[in-house]
Amino acid sequence: MTMDVSPGDQPSETAINHQQVLPITTPTPPPKPLKKLTLIPLIFLIYFEVAGGPYGEEPAVKAAGPLFAILGFLIFPFIWSIPEALITAELSTAFPGNGGYVIWAHRAFGPFFGSLMGTLKFLSVVINIAAFPALGISYVQKLFPVFSSGSPRNLAMCISTLVLSFINFTGLNIVGHVAVFLGIVSLLPFIIMSLMAIPKISPKNWISLGQKSVKKDWNLYFNTLFWNLNFWDNVSTMAGEVEKPQKTFPIALLSAVILTCAAYIVPLMAVTGVGHVDQNEWDSGYMADAARMISGVWLKYWIEVGAVLSNIGLFQAQLSSSSYQLLGMAELGFLPKFFARRSKWFNTPYVGILLSTAIILSVSFLDFTNIIGAANFLYGLGMLLELLSFVWLRYIYPQLKRPFRVPMRLPGLIIMCLVPAVFLVFIMVIATKVVYLISGLMTLGAIGWYFLMKLCKARKWLEFYDVDE
Repeated sequence: MTMDVSPGDQPSETAINHQQVLPITTPTPPPKPLKKLTLIPLIFLIYFEVAGGPYGEEPAVKAAGPLFAILGFLIFPFIWSIPEALITAELSTAFPGNGGYVIWAHRAFGPFFGSLMGTLKFLSVVINIAAFPALGISYVQKLFPVFSSGSPRNLAMCISTLVLSFINFTGLNIVGHVAVFLGIVSLLPFIIMSLMAIPKISPKNWISLGQKSVKKDWNLYFNTLFWNLNFWDNVSTMAGEVEKPQKTFPIALLSAVILTCAAYIVPLMAVTGVGHVDQNEWDSGYMADAARMISGVWLKYWIEVGAVLSNIGLFQAQLSSSSYQLLGMAELGFLPKFFARRSKWFNTPYVGILLSTAIILSVSFLDFTNIIGAANFLYGLGMLLELLSFVWLRYIYPQLKRPFRVPMRLPGLIIMCLVPAVFLVFIMVIATKVVYLISGLMTLGAIGWYFLMKLCKARKWLEFYDVDE
């Protein structure tokens, strides 16, 4: 539901209170009672939505040298991660239903923008997920070179994608507890490596600008930071599956921000502080080689196994977000009813899981750089709309009950949102032509999809939930 409100015509408190009791999404009773997500599994699900450990941060050093890499992972959370987490906490507790940011854009600007937000964010997430099997296999191939290329690599990517999708089908509560296990096991070797590196650290290595012979690659640098520290709002699509979301979400988001930032910066400072290494060697997977130099081959193998486990966690968390987002969009009437169907055995949105898996498989063989670039571009478009929705909802519904409220007045919120908005525009400006082409086609497809669904609803070709009813 959306209200057309001019800046000078604020809704009355009665209207706001009435608006609050309307359902966020149309209830879809599951076949059996759902076991809700609790705090600890939610923290690790958010952690895996965003990071999953320091795997993948290495290209920042390759692109700009140790100092800029360290500064990036120290400063970027304050201008991007924390504002995004605060926005997610406020809006998820104000509108605690499946669909998350789709609900926010819908309430702020109407159904067209709600549908556009949903399609852009969904595509960005599934494109992002497609990178995880490739990353996991890049670590496996260090132990088993047969998976370096050709049919064995392609077959391994397909089988791993299908197996992981089936695990996701078994239930969000199971996925949450698996995330706790995966998080602990994959983080432990970095804790050990960082402790063992302390006696060998030379702080002057931290201020190195990199080798003069290596040209700065700012496109790779900023995309690496952005890719490793975004998607904080993904968890909002599962708000309807969380126990006491008004209380749980703010605590879980704060805890996940601290855990994620520490998981990046501590190992990065440990490894860069130990000694000078050829900057060109800092590709994804270099942390395992660094562990061998610092602690021995046994820790190298542990980190390589941990990388695979981390990618499993990332895959599971983000696939859960995308499938529950489709369920929420169906409950809002943006997608046909069958997208809201749940498994009789596990209560999971199996249609969303199947569609997400099909798209993941179709894009998983693209160049990894283009995968990240296209995901970042689409996510950036969606985030710009999300920032606008956040500010506009605070403006038109100032008295709306918000169990968690960002402690700022409207001018402060605008400034808080302007900083990440400028960065989003910068990320999109430096995109490559291939990324522009892929993202442009997908955006046109998202617009066309809205009107196609509108036509299907008007002609009654497919069955949709009547949200007004």
